[in-house]
Amino acid sequence: MSNKERLRITELDFDGIKSNLKTFLKNQTEFTDYDFEGSGMNILLDVLAYNTHYQAMNANLMGNEMFLDTAQLRSSVVSHAKLLGYKVRSSRAPKAIVNVEVSAVTGISTATIPKGFSFQSSIDNVPYFFVTNEAVTKSRENNVLRFEGLEVFEGTLITTRYTVDADNIDQRFIVPDLKADMSTLKVTVQNSSTDSTTQTYTESADIVQATSTSNIYFVQEVEDGQHEILFGDGVIGKKLSDGNIVILEYIVTNETLANGATSLTGSSQIGGSTAYTVTTTSAASGGATRETIDSIKFNAPLDYSAQNRAVTVNDYKVFVRQVFPDTAAVSVWGGEDNDPPKYGVVYISIKTIDGNTLTNSQKSTIQNSLKPYNVASIRTEIVDPETIQIRLTTNFKYNSTITTKTVNDLIALVTTTFTTYSANTLEQFNSQFRFSDLIGQIDDTDNSITSNVTTIQMSKKITPTLNTNSSYEVNFGNSIYNPHSGHEAVVSSTGFKISGDDNELFIDDKDGALRTYYFVGTTKTIVDANFGTVDYIAGKVSIPSANITSISNVDGATSTQIRIVAVPSSPDIIPLRNNILEIDLPNSTIEGKVDTATSSSGSSVATTSAAITTADTSTSYISTGTSSSSGY
Repeated sequence: MSNKERLRITELDFDGIKSNLKTFLKNQTEFTDYDFEGSGMNILLDVLAYNTHYQAMNANLMGNEMFLDTAQLRSSVVSHAKLLGYKVRSSRAPKAIVNVEVSAVTGISTATIPKGFSFQSSIDNVPYFFVTNEAVTKSRENNVLRFEGLEVFEGTLITTRYTVDADNIDQRFIVPDLKADMSTLKVTVQNSSTDSTTQTYTESADIVQATSTSNIYFVQEVEDGQHEILFGDGVIGKKLSDGNIVILEYIVTNETLANGATSLTGSSQIGGSTAYTVTTTSAASGGATRETIDSIKFNAPLDYSAQNRAVTVNDYKVFVRQVFPDTAAVSVWGGEDNDPPKYGVVYISIKTIDGNTLTNSQKSTIQNSLKPYNVASIRTEIVDPETIQIRLTTNFKYNSTITTKTVNDLIALVTTTFTTYSANTLEQFNSQFRFSDLIGQIDDTDNSITSNVTTIQMSKKITPTLNTNSSYEVNFGNSIYNPHSGHEAVVSSTGFKISGDDNELFIDDKDGALRTYYFVGTTKTIVDANFGTVDYIAGKVSIPSANITSISNVDGATSTQIRIVAVPSSPDIIPLRNNILEIDLPNSTIEGKVDTATSSSGSSVATTSAAITTADTSTSYISTGTSSSSGY
């Protein structure tokens, strides 16, 4: 075949394929009406082009599904993850922890809360039921039965039974409920319908330790998002016998809907008594939807590289998400990188999906779940995330001749820019605040904005223990502005009172010393010139000892916290370890005015001015629509 007669196969769309077929037919004389739209030959070309297009699309889609990175179907992604030994997470039921105290139980020495015992709660007037996943028995003490630390899961306890049929080679043991929490699955095998003896099976964690008599099972996600239970083959794990009855018990949940439930009540008698109280010690949390395709693609390779042991920070990040599905973001660092250093410890900070701080019970559960993956004597410590709020003062100019928007319209748009920037760029561990990026986005908010001047402060909050001498430290992890000796008042606070002084006090600084002061009218009176210290380089504000007796309102509302505000030495703010940045919108100020240079006649253009000004010695921090000389 000559080069002119060769058929080009590079185009995959219908029109390209048909055009190549026509080009090919130009080099022959047998068929002459191929280029006539009304001819039969042209219809045959359409059929050929359609068929080729379908085949090309099918091959392309099939090729995509062959690789984890490009697969689109959940079944394909799950299959690839299975080859890497990754277990895809199912739906998770919210778990609450309660204490139950049963009184008036004279004559009853023990009582049992059975498996499946139901408690009721409600959120937004929608009822949710929590059930126990195992029976708990307690003995009476001082005429009271106490069930402490009782774990209850939101959902309905379901039991599914299968009778093993050795002649059915296609028999499968399927959990049919798509919202089944597979972490609550209990598997027992009854000998037969005439023999009620049962054996409990556990999920296999390590096939190396499995023998031919091990009562183990395996779980895998299959088609339509269901889960299949697999048993041993007589070599790895005990093989089922004909007539065995497989009993699957699990909880079907509403996933995230019951997260946050706090008030639970019992639905029936305990030990023959209805006189009992239920106290929630840990609100419902941890409810989650099944793992997403993107999450599987991200976590499966990392889990494979971890090989069931936690060595690197990325290993811990993978395992934390597995054992605590309510994780929105996680930060991990070694004790050698901590401040101060603490060797032999891995620090973990978790931002939850619902934004709540982890309870001590949740922290303990996560630590215990991570122990099998820890190397040697390495310990884990879970610390709460800390938020550094960034307050902005923005003054922009705009060209009124090219827009119909009012200044208030533009202020609203800039506010949206702040909100979007905070949500999309910040509010995660290791997400950095880049000043030049933000001021560029302010200018790009609307084509009428010609320039902006923006200044920043950073703030953190402390929660004092009232009426107790305590020490406090605020670590910004970013240097505080201090241009020269004698410079003062770059640190400020909201109000509070201390023992022995009825004045509402505030904080400022000078030459590394933290001071307290109060106002009488406009007169500022220093109370204690050595209330604490400021390490400008390290960005630390320290109070060695203070007996704080009350806390002033913050942002016009009753508060249990004191806000500490500081001016950073750099316009860029970098979060370290467990710090998360966010923009403090309620205490940010946005003002706009007409740029007279561009809105008046003539061709002059105003020069864009965008800079951070930290040289001002004033401690007045402007919030939306108001200002205060006390600085907060």
